[in-house]
Amino acid sequence: MTDPSHETIKADIDANDVVLFMKGTKQAPQCGFSHRVAGVLRYLDIDFKDVNVLENEAIRNGIKTFSDWPTIPQLYVKGEFVGGCDIITEMTLSGELDSLLTDKGIAFNREAADKIREANA
Repeated sequence: MTDPSHETIKADIDANDVVLFMKGTKQAPQCGFSHRVAGVLRYLDIDFKDVNVLENEAIRNGIKTFSDWPTIPQLYVKGEFVGGCDIITEMTLSGELDSLLTDKGIAFNREAADKIREANA
């Protein structure tokens, strides 16, 4: 039997190009890892939907089984699970996130992405 929350999760992922399942909101993240990923997305001027898992226990637990990934935040781009905080941080610093966003047709601020890499070089 499938988890009923998976329908809601899938609907959000299907309806939005970029979705971040996080603790808190993009304006008020409630954990450091969610804050970091939301901050990267905001800094890169990426339009994304935030889903506050703290508002719904079924979604909070369901997203973990949906993706088979144990931690939050979780980033989805064009329906594809990309990863959590460590993976997004690594991809941002290596330029892999730029490539993924470009391949998926997601608009982002390339200059800001370069600034992140310069500041962390």
